[in-house]
Amino acid sequence: MTFRNWDKELTEENLQEQIAQAKQAWKESEAIEHRAESVHYNESDNLIIIKLKNGAIFSFPPRLAQGLEGASPKQLADVWLPPSGSSIHWESLDIDFGIPELVAGIFGTKSWMAELGRKGGEVTSSAKTTAARKNGKKGGRPKKNATINLEN
Repeated sequence: MTFRNWDKELTEENLQEQIAQAKQAWKESEAIEHRAESVHYNESDNLIIIKLKNGAIFSFPPRLAQGLEGASPKQLADVWLPPSGSSIHWESLDIDFGIPELVAGIFGTKSWMAELGRKGGEVTSSAKTTAARKNGKKGGRPKKNATINLEN
């Protein structure tokens, strides 16, 4: 068994100093990290809506988030927020998302996000069709400049 050699003697003064440092670290993280104040599922708009402590509101459709895409409205409504406001959780689905990651647009693992992007590229629209036809009349997609400067 190994014992840690403590640098400081455990005194009331040292304990109070550590508590003050922890409170300061908490205040600093509260000021810079996204924290949620509330979360709920809006069934009529099919959105997860998160109100942040800074007053901003962030929402996203469940189909974007890994594990939520096939969930029922009842399961989606069963979302809860821990007191820290740092994440949201669905007990029945066993799914957690960090608030900073969601705000940054990270809705799942790297492979999930890559698949989401691939599906987005497959989407067809009249604007996409019009742009493709316009480029086709010009001779297709412009070639990338393949010249290499060998002098440097």
